[in-house]
Amino acid sequence: MYISAGNVLVNPHVGLLFVDFQRQARLRLNGNAFIQEDDPLLKHWPEAELVLRVKVREMFPNCPRYIHKMELIEESAFVPKAQCETPVPAWKRLEAVADVLPPRDAHLAGNEQDAAAALNRS
Repeated sequence: MYISAGNVLVNPHVGLLFVDFQRQARLRLNGNAFIQEDDPLLKHWPEAELVLRVKVREMFPNCPRYIHKMELIEESAFVPKAQCETPVPAWKRLEAVADVLPPRDAHLAGNEQDAAAALNRS
């Protein structure tokens, strides 16, 4: 999200928690983040606009005792894929967010009022 990327410009210190629900494991990572708009890794992620890299300061396992065992049932249709158009999420058509959409999405702004319907999948 651009909100997080903007935060990194002000304070590069980050703490990341990686959770593996299948193996019931957690890994904590602390470090300094920086943004590279022309990063060579961009070509590996369809629709990515920047790469945020983290220089690791410390990394350690984190207690997994409260992690529920889960498995992937279905991948989200909104995960960008090469040679495939990503569908537009319904929330971008909400009138309440029209003024904060990035310029590339301004044409999507609508007058939809039902936030509950737009934010929840059926």
